[in-house]
Amino acid sequence: MGQTASTPKPGAKLQVIGAGLPRTGTASLSAALEILLDGPVYHCGTQTTLGAAGDIEAWMQILTCRRSANPKDRAMVLPLIQHRLDGFVAIADAPGSQLVPELMQLYPDAKVICTVRDPDSWAKSMNQVHGYTSLWFLKVLLLPLPRLRNFVDYLWLLTDQWGERYVGEVRGDTIVRRDAKATGGVLLNEETYARHVAWLKDIVPAERLVFVDVNDGWGPLCRALGKDVPDLAFPHMNDSEAIERTARYHIQRALARWVGIVAVVGVGVVGYTMRR
Repeated sequence: MGQTASTPKPGAKLQVIGAGLPRTGTASLSAALEILLDGPVYHCGTQTTLGAAGDIEAWMQILTCRRSANPKDRAMVLPLIQHRLDGFVAIADAPGSQLVPELMQLYPDAKVICTVRDPDSWAKSMNQVHGYTSLWFLKVLLLPLPRLRNFVDYLWLLTDQWGERYVGEVRGDTIVRRDAKATGGVLLNEETYARHVAWLKDIVPAERLVFVDVNDGWGPLCRALGKDVPDLAFPHMNDSEAIERTARYHIQRALARWVGIVAVVGVGVVGYTMRR
């Protein structure tokens, strides 16, 4: 989680629903939960970019079925989520943090833990991430990487999910916005943060909902889970550095693939020309 993908552990039961927005310390929470719960955590951002092939497509199917007008499609959502999370002790990051109602239905005994951060610094951080993921050439760049070939389409589905949750209602391909500052259907400001917190307080029973700041270390998290404080330093993970490192890794791989493709095509063209 956060830095490397986690491997599911047969028989592991999901005990924590991470409801914090991205860039609120979700990677640190994931690392801490792996220690406290002695099992793998499904950090969505990490698993979809560094995990098993097919994770992106699996979440695309979940998000598409969830919005479908067909009752049969919507009925598939819970089984698909359950299958994806089989063998994990917790989930964190988007799109899981926007699927809290479905996750609570699947895991009625799980604690809902929302990581918090100063709303203003969160908004600035999210706008930085949005800049990375909205590069116009990203879809073409990632074509040679089978695992990430659908990454941009996945981002569009996440945008729809956020638009529906925080901006307004999605009607077909149109998002009816509540706020003029929405960008691409996504609110990247303090209002989104406030709406998310208010939404959680509205849908999650008070006895199941806990807000934690990872800067406070083990104490609040251990109290929420009834665990002893480990004799280890709290795992503070830098989300910004992790995202930049992952992006750089995949971009370098994609560019290398394109160089190889161009070289092969170039050799073919030269060979064809010389034979004429």
